[in-house]
Amino acid sequence: MDGDGLVVGLAAVFAGTTVLLAVLAFAYQPFLLLFAIPFGIATYFLWYHASGRLTDRVRRTADRGRRRRANAAAEGPGGFEGFGPGRRAAGSQGDRAGERSRRRPRPDPNQPTIAEAYRTLGLDPGADQDAVREAYRERAKSTHPDADSGDEEEFKRVNRAYKRLVDD
Repeated sequence: MDGDGLVVGLAAVFAGTTVLLAVLAFAYQPFLLLFAIPFGIATYFLWYHASGRLTDRVRRTADRGRRRRANAAAEGPGGFEGFGPGRRAAGSQGDRAGERSRRRPRPDPNQPTIAEAYRTLGLDPGADQDAVREAYRERAKSTHPDADSGDEEEFKRVNRAYKRLVDD
């Protein structure tokens, strides 16, 4: 960077002062370490700035903040509404955006309804889990693609039906 010659010079002076105070502290008076520590910290920040890392970090942080604000604006209303009575942040109780996120995810459109799942397995609606498991095993054996009379699509339908009944 162009104007960093001064910062580098200051960092060098502070580094020299830190080293001098540390040496004097060990040689004569340990009390001088209390003065060496702030000089060391100042040296670190001056070198951090002179190396350009400070500028890069500030830019990254600012870009991250801009992206967050842009994402929040793209999501629409429901963000932070400010301070005062009746104000609340997004996701707080009673907020519609927060309620939407707590809803159950929409089922897969390829997934059969519960009634279709029972029909696929050849069961009456309301059959217990043991009956579902037994019917699934029988249907899976007969429709498995490796079996003589196997059908891959039917096997997939049987698996989807079983998953639907076991998950719900």
